[in-house]
Amino acid sequence: MQSAEKSAAGRAGTGRGSTRTRWDATDLSLVAVFAALIAALSIVPGIPVGPLGVPITLQTLGVLLAGIVLGPARGTAAVLLYLVIGLIGLPVFSGFSGGFGVLAGPTAGYLLAFPLAACVAGFLAVGVLRRATRFRVPLLFLACLAASLLTIHPLGIAGLMLNAGLPLREAILVDVVYLPGDVVKDVLAAVLAVSVHRAFPRLLAGGHPRQSARSQVP
Repeated sequence: MQSAEKSAAGRAGTGRGSTRTRWDATDLSLVAVFAALIAALSIVPGIPVGPLGVPITLQTLGVLLAGIVLGPARGTAAVLLYLVIGLIGLPVFSGFSGGFGVLAGPTAGYLLAFPLAACVAGFLAVGVLRRATRFRVPLLFLACLAASLLTIHPLGIAGLMLNAGLPLREAILVDVVYLPGDVVKDVLAAVLAVSVHRAFPRLLAGGHPRQSARSQVP
């Protein structure tokens, strides 16, 4: 009797573990939907600023939203899918551009930072949503802002130095212009994400309905 109970418990534990790593059709659909969302936001005409004309776009809104809504793994996958689609030639980047040629332009650093930003924002969002029941909007805003400051802006500056030949000081001055717009987009992403998680509280990885159902098995 005891061996049977141990065997059943082992199978249940194995099932719970597998659901944490195996994605189903819903997960893949969410990845595809958010990749499409980022592409759609990229179509919105940007506002060229600075001497290099690097535009202020809504791409970062979609990137950070993917991270804090889907979590680090699926959010990063959505952004990577978006980048792959653009790099193979589809015009899903800002200004209806696409192809590997964008990696030689001044926006390369920003584009390459997007998956890292989604990953960092996703990890921080998981911590916020698992531990905080109040002040979620400001906390998720801080998560987005931290992800942006730790990944997008440093790599963006590096791309400006490498591809545009700017010295560090000038690259930083060019990049600083984008901070106010980023703050606005971070606030919007936080507000939208809290609304989504309120409607779908088990959306983040680690709170999948399958896991909850399995954990209730005696």
